[in-house]
Amino acid sequence: MSQASERSSDLPSSLTDRVLARVRDAETAVERSNLRHGAPSGQTPEQVRRARSLRRVFVDLGTSYREFRRRTGADVSPVVRDAACRFRRELDVTSLVAVAASLDQLEALPW
Repeated sequence: MSQASERSSDLPSSLTDRVLARVRDAETAVERSNLRHGAPSGQTPEQVRRARSLRRVFVDLGTSYREFRRRTGADVSPVVRDAACRFRRELDVTSLVAVAASLDQLEALPW
């Protein structure tokens, strides 16, 4: 089996599963940084960790999208823009998956 095949077989199958795996990885990193930073008042540590993790994955998606656009010369997609605006308003997994799905449709999702 090639390395690419091995990597693809290690990936969760659905886009939602892949996004959740990224969020879990980000939560691990956020947990480490939370040891140095306190939670804002009015939020539980779990709420802070989840919000920071979602934002971290969103920022990574944005970086990937900008690289895709730079590489292909593509204009900003209204679908991607709308999904990003929705994520910023709702800040939840469902809206993050919508961002990833819009990038996946453009073949701009690196994972």
